[in-house]
Amino acid sequence: MDLGLQGRRAAVAASSAGLGLASAKALAAEGCRVVISGRDPDRLAAAAAEIPDVVAIEADVSTPAGATAFVRAAAEALGGIDVLVPNAGGPPPGGFASTPLEAYLPALELNLLSTVAMCLEAVPAMRERGWGRVAAITSQSVRQPLPGLILSNTARAGVTGFLKTLALEVAPDGVTVNSVLPGSHRTDRLRRLHGDHLDAVADFIPVRQLGRADDFGAVVAFLCSDHARFITGAAIPVDGGTTGSLL
Repeated sequence: MDLGLQGRRAAVAASSAGLGLASAKALAAEGCRVVISGRDPDRLAAAAAEIPDVVAIEADVSTPAGATAFVRAAAEALGGIDVLVPNAGGPPPGGFASTPLEAYLPALELNLLSTVAMCLEAVPAMRERGWGRVAAITSQSVRQPLPGLILSNTARAGVTGFLKTLALEVAPDGVTVNSVLPGSHRTDRLRRLHGDHLDAVADFIPVRQLGRADDFGAVVAFLCSDHARFITGAAIPVDGGTTGSLL
């Protein structure tokens, strides 16, 4: 299926590994000109070697200022941005009793305000051109909060509300805004969390297997396509059926 992305300009944040890299690879495979970003220059260079004609920008998108700087640099490198994939790592684990008040602001900057900043920088030009796609990578926790991840649950729920509101406002201008909610995928981050017990995680997933990063990237690419023009304001789980909520 031709997704109609040939020649589109895509900026994918936090994309030197994992689901961000998989999303960048999927967009590039559909003909997008892609900018990737990361904080580690060596890992960023390794990621860039996997994508033909990619532009790699060393950037830290964990703060609004860093997120804005990344989008500006990407727009300068590509001559504009048609597709934006906001993404960032997760804040530290913890529950209510173990998480101090001062830990909340960095988490909100990381998983809420950084996405707001990227959208503020990229979306106005999309509206002017009458075409644009925002496909943010968030978490399954926005549908079903995960125990021990109070910071992530709080910040990602907030960004989901922001994205839904933004989607309604820019829909008449040809710009769609969606989020993709990953469950457990076979990535380096999951390997660090579970070590030798990684495969046992699949026992708690209805499809009885871990997600593949490339499959996740394909979902992101589809949401950025012409075929998905009637999908906006959606938060789509890609989790093998793990999320138990009805909506």
